[in-house]
Amino acid sequence: MNVAERTSHLMLVQRVVAICILAIAGLVVTAPDARAEVTAFKQAIAEAAARDTELAAFYRANNYRGIWTSNSDDDRARRRALLEAIEGAGHHGLPATKYRANELLAMMRQARTPRDLGKIEVALSKTFLELSGDLQTGILVPSKIDSGIVRQVPYRSRVSYMTNFVKNNPRGFFRGLPPRSAEYSRLMKEKLRLEQLAARGGWGPRVPANALKPGTQGAAVVALRNRLTAMGFLQRSASQVYDARLAGAVQAFQVAHGLEADGVAGASTISEINKPVMARLQSIMVAMERERWNNKPRGQRHVLVNLTDFSARLIDNDKVTFQTRAVVGKNVPDRRSPEFSDEIEYMEINPTWNVPRSITVKEYLPQMQRNPSAAGHLRLYNARGQQVSRANVNFNAYNARTFPFDLKQPPSNRNALGLVKFMFPNKYNIYLHDTPAKNLFSRNKRDFSHGCIRLHQPFEFAYALLSKQESDPKRFFHSVLDTRQQTQVKLRKKVPVHIIYRTAFTQAKGHTNYRKDVYGRDARIWNALEQAGVSLRAVQG
Repeated sequence: MNVAERTSHLMLVQRVVAICILAIAGLVVTAPDARAEVTAFKQAIAEAAARDTELAAFYRANNYRGIWTSNSDDDRARRRALLEAIEGAGHHGLPATKYRANELLAMMRQARTPRDLGKIEVALSKTFLELSGDLQTGILVPSKIDSGIVRQVPYRSRVSYMTNFVKNNPRGFFRGLPPRSAEYSRLMKEKLRLEQLAARGGWGPRVPANALKPGTQGAAVVALRNRLTAMGFLQRSASQVYDARLAGAVQAFQVAHGLEADGVAGASTISEINKPVMARLQSIMVAMERERWNNKPRGQRHVLVNLTDFSARLIDNDKVTFQTRAVVGKNVPDRRSPEFSDEIEYMEINPTWNVPRSITVKEYLPQMQRNPSAAGHLRLYNARGQQVSRANVNFNAYNARTFPFDLKQPPSNRNALGLVKFMFPNKYNIYLHDTPAKNLFSRNKRDFSHGCIRLHQPFEFAYALLSKQESDPKRFFHSVLDTRQQTQVKLRKKVPVHIIYRTAFTQAKGHTNYRKDVYGRDARIWNALEQAGVSLRAVQG
């Protein structure tokens, strides 16, 4: 359906609703016993809303007066705004059919009594609440999709939706529901662009090759050139040679897709180039749903860790002021990094590694049962915090449940946490930290940790955090580091940290970025969206 057709359809729906409501309003006004009619209307509202605690509370507080079904200007404006919002749900990647516009219209056409009118009143409110919640905080419950998505969604009270809607401009209310972030706005624009591109046939024929390198020529090179041109990475050209310009375009594509940027179209690069428009559109719509789950201000200064991008960024007033590579949790059960938001409260310089209980009993206890001297870099402590000699312990006398000791690694260059960690105390025992395993940062795919986020440049990250409270943050940091003593340095102002998972994300300028679904979470989200009625579509421009 193009823009003109959608506009015409919406105008038709509005006229039908206006006619239906006018007819019903006429029934109420001309009835000989107005008091009985009002009583019947209110009783119908009470009965229809009875099983919805919050909706019932709203109408009870409102003396069971309607907000939709009179012929007043206010009620007309609310009906019109609701219909427009339903019509526009698809722009947000939501299934318009879920909100039952046709069913509501049928109810209105068939209404004959004040009781019918009361039922319509509650039906409109239920649809309004469902749509409002979906627009603001998403159609899915993230924790039901994947146990690693432990984000606290900022759900709003349903009563507050009703009361605020009544108090405010109806159209303005709906405009204020979706995320107001620049990211969400750009995702919406990219969604429409891809939908229009799909209607025109996408990016053209696939590249018929497993790999191509500079210097080659022929039909496959032409297909590669044409596809990159359609994607916006290359100016149109008739050349059949894999020349320097084409290599530069391949390299730009690789950067935007998290691939090794060598300008050579290897198997992984060709695979990504051949992804269809609809696959990218799917990633965009999942990203929009994810953005709704985090529909609250991220903070003027905040840290953003994108697990799929293996990166950590410090953002100040929507600008990236520092970024570094990261290692995230390995893609195996119990080690995948969770998604949540918190606040960095302090950094610990020269940290002691308190080995998590799960690692102690699953990894180190079996080693020490085979060889009591294994993992000699770790020290043993009893429940009173006293160090215990391994010579006095029969490790084979214990199992994972009964092992009574803690393992700790004292501060050193070889400490598993490196020389600094950044703490946002949470029940998942996740934090950002240094690491002695620097070689892992040269890998393109960096899922190796037990769940915590390892930083490639932790010292520079510390300087950036301290820059708001120290005149010479580097000098201050190293003065503490040089003591070799475990030291906690509090941030005077806590910094929000958001651990996110985006296979599609935008930037203020340049191409939309795409990443591989390293944990398979976005595939599960898309499947759930499809089950909820969401579908991909091509749109005529």
